Amino acid sequence: MEKSNGLRVVLFPLPIQGCINPMFQLAKILHSRGFSITVIHTRFNTPKASNHPLYTFLEIQDGLFEAEASTRDTSLLNPRLKPNVSLFSTVSRSNSCEAPFRDCLTKLLQSETEERKQTISCLIDDSGWIFTQPLAQSLNLSRFVLSTYKVSFFVGHFVLPKLRRERYLQPQAEEFPPLRKKDLLRILDEETEVLDSYSDMILETTKASSGLVFVSSCEELDEDSLRQARREFQVPIFAIGPSHSYFPGSSSSLFTPDQTCIQWLDKQEDKAVIYVSFGSVVNISETELLEIAWGVRNSDQPFLWVVRVGMVNGTKWIEAIPEELMERLKEKGKIVKWAPQQDVLKHRATGGFLTHNGWNSTVESVCEGVPMICVPSVWDQLLNARFVSDVWMVGLHLEGRVERDEIERVVRKLLLEPEGEVIRERMQLLAEKVGRSVKQNGSAYRSLEHLVDHISSF
Repeated sequence: MEKSNGLRVVLFPLPIQGCINPMFQLAKILHSRGFSITVIHTRFNTPKASNHPLYTFLEIQDGLFEAEASTRDTSLLNPRLKPNVSLFSTVSRSNSCEAPFRDCLTKLLQSETEERKQTISCLIDDSGWIFTQPLAQSLNLSRFVLSTYKVSFFVGHFVLPKLRRERYLQPQAEEFPPLRKKDLLRILDEETEVLDSYSDMILETTKASSGLVFVSSCEELDEDSLRQARREFQVPIFAIGPSHSYFPGSSSSLFTPDQTCIQWLDKQEDKAVIYVSFGSVVNISETELLEIAWGVRNSDQPFLWVVRVGMVNGTKWIEAIPEELMERLKEKGKIVKWAPQQDVLKHRATGGFLTHNGWNSTVESVCEGVPMICVPSVWDQLLNARFVSDVWMVGLHLEGRVERDEIERVVRKLLLEPEGEVIRERMQLLAEKVGRSVKQNGSAYRSLEHLVDHISSF
């Protein structure tokens, strides 16, 4: 950490892994620039304060039952709903966090005034916390919105309520490129009444904020969408990502990574392993589990497969895999409950990533030059996958076919065939381009400098 600048920043992450990681990456960056950090957090999926001894942690009640609040997984979230819908109904129901958060923030500001030691510069919270903007305004505190989405999706998804209301889709889905019509139908064909009003409130509160921070995007990944965002939101916008590049590795995981997978990777040949992970929220069926198992095994390529506890609907872990198949899987691969993903993607043995295309995972794969096999499930994953397969052309798309023959085919194509080598070369060029953005005078580096200056001005 640089010498303290006398300013404190208050952070309030949404309590799911995909939002906690980027928020703590931003915390590390700001702390290194001299800011003191206070994290207000819910009891549900509480972050591990012991991993961040230099930060101040303040816990608030969030209206969940004791058993729910003590868990460190996402099994409470309905796997068939979009993460935002699930989270809204689980954590934000009845605005259960609003009063505890208001009390906590008010006391924090009062103690700052009384002690006269540090000035609280601003509040930074996730775009999904819709009650924080009017509260910050009432307390005369600047609020910055952090978005963990790709800029293209964050800007574009506000059109979805309109599309749903009008029940109108252009044949080529011009309303939301590069999504295809079938992608839009998957997004719109779910129970999202609550999400429509939720999206409207996110839009309204973001436009009223002091600034919008895209922690995992940069000009190189989202140049056109950033121009559009600046026109539409009329607030300062900072695309400072990929944020994990500033401080590699994560100490904010809600899950305990199995480090033995790195030793296993050490024994494999270069670019030979297919890494399989669907992140911290996506759930799959027993049938999909078995199709993936047969697909990766039949490819005859070494694989590292992350199966979260509770990820497979109706089972605790991988009990649905027959013993005979398990023996065959052990011949070529390793199954773990969680992996240190950034270390896995950096490893010389990792040749491809079979992924759900959450934005964090997609960007991490791009940064390490690892081409992808896209198996998007819900929400922004569908758009991220289209950029990977259709725009950047740095991966292959399964098009919803979670079938053993298809999985075997694309794994072998990516790792063994000439088309896979061409994809790898394109990915390497994209990785180098994005990597330059966080270096001195790169687009993300400059944006971060502007963000630090802006926060310091309050």
